[in-house]
Amino acid sequence: MSLQSGLDALKQKRYQEAVELLEQFCRDCVERDSSDYLSAQMWLIKAYQATGEIEKAKILCQKLIMSENPQARSWSQKASQSLGQTPSNASQKASRAATTGIKLAMGGVGGSLALASGVTMTLLFGMVFALGLSLVFILGSDNPQQGLAIAIGITLVFNIAAFFLSPFLMDLTQSWLYQTRWVELAEVENLSPETAKVIRQVCEQKKLKTPRLGIINDQNPTAFTYGSLPNSARLVVSQGLFTYLDDDEIATVYAHELGHIVHWDFAVMTVASTLVQICYLIYSTAIRLGRGGDRKIKDAMQTAALVAYVFYLIGTYLLLYLSRTREYFADHFAAESTGNPNGLSRALVKIAYGILEEGSRTQEPSRLIEGTRALGIYDHKAAASTGTAYRIASDPQKVGRVFLWDMFNPWGWWMELNSTHPLTGKRVRALSTYAEQLGLPTEFDMGRVIKEGKTLSKSRLYSNFFLDVVLYGAETIGFFIGLIMGVILWSSSPNTGLAFGAPLIGLGMGIIVKALVMFPDYKQAAETDILTLMSDPYASPLRGQPAKLKGQLIGRGDAGYKFGSDLKIQDRTGMLYLRYASRFGPIGNFLFGMKRVKSLIGEQVGAVGWFRRGVAPWMDLIQLQSENGTIVNSYHRFWSFILGGGSIILGVVLIMFLSS
Repeated sequence: MSLQSGLDALKQKRYQEAVELLEQFCRDCVERDSSDYLSAQMWLIKAYQATGEIEKAKILCQKLIMSENPQARSWSQKASQSLGQTPSNASQKASRAATTGIKLAMGGVGGSLALASGVTMTLLFGMVFALGLSLVFILGSDNPQQGLAIAIGITLVFNIAAFFLSPFLMDLTQSWLYQTRWVELAEVENLSPETAKVIRQVCEQKKLKTPRLGIINDQNPTAFTYGSLPNSARLVVSQGLFTYLDDDEIATVYAHELGHIVHWDFAVMTVASTLVQICYLIYSTAIRLGRGGDRKIKDAMQTAALVAYVFYLIGTYLLLYLSRTREYFADHFAAESTGNPNGLSRALVKIAYGILEEGSRTQEPSRLIEGTRALGIYDHKAAASTGTAYRIASDPQKVGRVFLWDMFNPWGWWMELNSTHPLTGKRVRALSTYAEQLGLPTEFDMGRVIKEGKTLSKSRLYSNFFLDVVLYGAETIGFFIGLIMGVILWSSSPNTGLAFGAPLIGLGMGIIVKALVMFPDYKQAAETDILTLMSDPYASPLRGQPAKLKGQLIGRGDAGYKFGSDLKIQDRTGMLYLRYASRFGPIGNFLFGMKRVKSLIGEQVGAVGWFRRGVAPWMDLIQLQSENGTIVNSYHRFWSFILGGGSIILGVVLIMFLSS
């Protein structure tokens, strides 16, 4: 794709075509500092203006202002002045409070921070202490008091060391992986004046030392905090935060992170995470010690390992719950300290949009976003749906409709259990209640979302959910039904094959039924777009919705995996992950990722598949089609039918063989 073809389309006023050609050139360009790449970016800003995509033009212009090329900087500074007018199809910002520091009631949002912290830490300490004691006593200590002292000593030393050393280890990791640049408050003030004001205000009010401030040269917008004590905290953001967010929105993100510092969140999470890891360490140690030796000690070690693993699982979910609670309270702190809950609502949505945009411009997933998922202000897995909605025209109604799934689908609650962050819709709803308490109009009309949610069919939502849960265990259910039927029939028949064959038949039928429901007939799949799919509040992660999409393959979907077989497709409304499945299993997936994927990136295709919605939406691919016909076939149902059919045949053979 040549730069000249894009310029020709722009000169001939074929603006939409010019946007597509110039975007493609920028994606394909390897030398990001070359004059051709910078020229393409400048002309792309003009093309965006011509098509009314002012928000995209602003974001691209802001990037060029940060360029090391003086001509590009000068041009973009002049261009930015012509972009000051808000487009007619974009939303006007909701207002903010005249004063800050007004106390806002949370109304039960997020639960109790003190209770969540206290219960989680107490239970985790109890788990580690009990497991440590059990190991000490099992190893045959002659002195129980000494064993108790050893258990307490090891637990305290390990946690204290982790508590104080982890920030320095994180510093080294940040510098090595992301080349974090430590800056003074004055530099942050140049980038965002209101942010510096908020930092000074919060630190003065809470009697805190200004955190060590870091900036990572990455355009994926994110922010996170870590440390051991509030006065030695680190607050790190990416350059993308200044690119995609306005000044007041950046300030709310910094205020959110300062909320984590004020609440000692990173300290509590550091200790809690360490305790969970100790549980796993005890589990692995008990497994190793239980592999030989005295039978009594072996049995005791296996029991200890089982208990340790159960504690590890419980601790993991307690940790996730604590993390979600702390995000709610950090949002609340930001709303109070800035008087701008609407700003943080916009920031969360724009961060999702920024992650989506940056993902569309690179063939490989961001190492920064993947590596800081648990620490960051936003779970990037949830960015696709929110970012896609915002991408259309910054229309709050379209963004809000995507939140229906977060708010009302039972799968949203289930998926959130395994997430470090609350679902975006729930966070925006809480922030909207704070805006209402301040007497402000809300950025996103969550009242309309709640009203629409109440019109959804509850019976359909919950019956689908419970059917999905049953479907999830279809193989196990089929096996046990077959076992029960086999035993009943065997009791009245001399054929012992019934006891062995019937469970296999039940297992096979469960596999096939599950496959038929998960992967329904796709021949009549409707042609649609990504935003429409993501706006469906009834979408399920198990029951696939047949759909056809038209768009461009823009990269791989596997984080950090050079030979990943999954792809990303982008249409005019957003981006979606496509999951490929070979008939030859993992080996076939690897070979496809190694030999075919790179040549497919950049192709305009039609994709047929089954859409699914979880925290991150995706489509299980059936076919990729180009103008020249089908170029890729994917076989998600293949192994289900092979295993299911094989199990049924084996069951029938056993019944016939053992009956003779």
